[in-house]
Amino acid sequence: MGFIADRIGQIAPAQTMAMAAKAAELRRAGKNVISLSQGEPDFHTPANIQEAAIRAMRDGKTRYTEAAGTRELREAIAAKLKNDNGLEYAADAISVSAGAKQAIFAAFFATLNAGDEVIVPAPCWVSYPEIVKMSGGTPVGVTCGEESGFKLTAEQLEASITPKTKWLMLNSPSNPTGAVYSAEELQALADVLRRNEHVWVLSDDIYEKLVYTSRPFVNILNVAPDLYDRTLVINGVSKVYSMTGWRIGYSAAPKALIQAMNLVQGQIITSASSVSQYAALEALTGDQSFVAASLAAFDERRNRVVNGLREIRGLRVHEPEGAFYAYVGCNDVLGRRTGTGKLLVTDQDFVMYLLEDANVAVVSGSGFVLSPYFRLSYAASVDELNEALGRIRFACESLEAVTA
Repeated sequence: MGFIADRIGQIAPAQTMAMAAKAAELRRAGKNVISLSQGEPDFHTPANIQEAAIRAMRDGKTRYTEAAGTRELREAIAAKLKNDNGLEYAADAISVSAGAKQAIFAAFFATLNAGDEVIVPAPCWVSYPEIVKMSGGTPVGVTCGEESGFKLTAEQLEASITPKTKWLMLNSPSNPTGAVYSAEELQALADVLRRNEHVWVLSDDIYEKLVYTSRPFVNILNVAPDLYDRTLVINGVSKVYSMTGWRIGYSAAPKALIQAMNLVQGQIITSASSVSQYAALEALTGDQSFVAASLAAFDERRNRVVNGLREIRGLRVHEPEGAFYAYVGCNDVLGRRTGTGKLLVTDQDFVMYLLEDANVAVVSGSGFVLSPYFRLSYAASVDELNEALGRIRFACESLEAVTA
């Protein structure tokens, strides 16, 4: 269609959203589909956060805020970053956005020129490369396989940097793998970055509270404070406080970058929702018991899913250390046929088989730029997870080997 801009043809749809929509469509048609495709906790937003939003509405706090967000919320974010992460930021070096995704877009739109490159370790969240392309840049995918725990090594980073490199994307804990970078691994990456002063770091910390190991979460600035002047920290309340629909993310960076991002944001959304900002303020400053309780629940689900998947012939799972995803290898089920005679060639074929024959929605590894895998979200009830695991097991056992 000639009316549509050429750039739209370069953007791939988010497979996570597409699978969630397909699962919803099948449910409306009467099928009992278990959707493990979206990164969304099944818990309700805590009552104290809901009540803070209601108070804000009743107090008339329903108007535009500054593009950067309310001063009160930005000061609370600054306190959170200092107390939880040991990072010092003034309120003017912080911006509140309509979700962390929008913050990433604002950062790249504000900084990327045509031909600028962004290093994206893969597998990666589906939106990273697409946002880079939408902003005029070039995503440079670097395959990080199971042998490195799905994490970028210093050697890979060094080999990927060119004079056109502008950003390195870091996401820990990772979506889709749950990989968590150690202080030593971040220090090795920092050593490379010190030798390449033109490269900035975008640290996506949205899952920072969801770490299941005894090793604490570490931001690259904790091991390399000298990179402060070229690091952007992005976070939000969506995952930890079960507030995905409230759409509040935030950024912390050198003031010049934050000002540029605010300029972009002001022209796109004016500001994040005022009511959601007051809810986020309560999330950050109110009772934190929900965080520990949800972490314990996710850890129980993680163990159930990992153990269950390891019992299914043909599947392979690397134990996730954080977030709420399992990234599952499915190479050994490819090359087999379904009961209806369909040959499974790709991980997308297998994912569609699970959806159509087992009524379980997951997302293929191709959407996260590393196949043959699929991502399963265990941010669902234990009952749903147990049922889904049983269905996946039966689906795998029902496949037929192809004979010569």
